[in-house]
Amino acid sequence: MGEVRIIGGQWKRSKLPVPDAPGLRPTSDRIRETLFNWLGQALTGWRVLDAFAGSGALGFEAASRDAAEVVLVERDARLAAGLRASAQRLKATTVSVHTADALAWMRSQPPGRFDLILLDPPFAADLFDAALQAAAPLLAEGGLIYVEAPRDIAAPAGFTVWREGRAGAVHYRLLRRGDNPAP
Repeated sequence: MGEVRIIGGQWKRSKLPVPDAPGLRPTSDRIRETLFNWLGQALTGWRVLDAFAGSGALGFEAASRDAAEVVLVERDARLAAGLRASAQRLKATTVSVHTADALAWMRSQPPGRFDLILLDPPFAADLFDAALQAAAPLLAEGGLIYVEAPRDIAAPAGFTVWREGRAGAVHYRLLRRGDNPAP
C-alpha cells in the first residue's frame, strides 16, 4: 500500500492511503497543486463531487480547503471503506462517501447540485465522454468540471476549456460552460 499527501488547507501534509487496486492511479501532487492554484486556495462554500474517487486525493484536497460539501463516489467497496476511514480519521464532517457506479449515481442526481465536479475515471475503462455527459447537468451556474485522461478530451457541447495542462502521459482540463465568466 502506498500513500499520497494532501498538499494544502487544514489537512496539509496529512497522508491518505493508496491501496493496491487495478486501475487506481491517484492524481499526482504536481497536478493537484496546479488544479488548486487555478481554482484558488480556498473553496469556501463550494459543493464538490469527486466521481471515481479512488484514493480520494482530489476530494479530500477540496474538503481540506473548506468546501461546504464533498461527495466521494467509488464503485469498489474496499476503496469506499478506505475513504470512509480517512474521512473519520480526519474528522471530515463535510465529506460523504457513496459506494456506487459513478455514471449511474450521477444520472440519478438532481441538476445544478455541484459547483465543482472532479472526473478522473480509470484510464483503461475509457469512460471520459460518458462521464462528462453524466456530469454536465449536475453543474451549478458558474460551476467547473475537471477531467483527467490519458489523451486530449474534447469539451462537450456548451463547454469551453478554461485551463489545461499535461504531465507526462496525463492530460488534464478545467472546463466551464461557454457563457460563464472565468472564476
